[in-house]
Amino acid sequence: MHPEILREISSQRSSDLRTRAHQHKLARTVSKAIRASRRSRHGAEKAGALIVPAIPDYVDGSFRVTADDQAAGKQRRIPVGRRAA
Repeated sequence: MHPEILREISSQRSSDLRTRAHQHKLARTVSKAIRASRRSRHGAEKAGALIVPAIPDYVDGSFRVTADDQAAGKQRRIPVGRRAA
């Protein structure tokens, strides 16, 4: 076969393979994005039910009481049942 024809066939095959690889990468990227959006949607639903424990205001593990709490008759500092780390 003539070298020019072989070169043209090889070039066309390479171009086709690059196009297929690009399409495959695009499809994979879209698939990952869809999965990520599903995960974030499920995470948002669960996040509403998440309860975050209170973080102590002081090193000894106690909490500061605001003026509103003092007006309600609460103690000045509320100790926690365990020591701070």
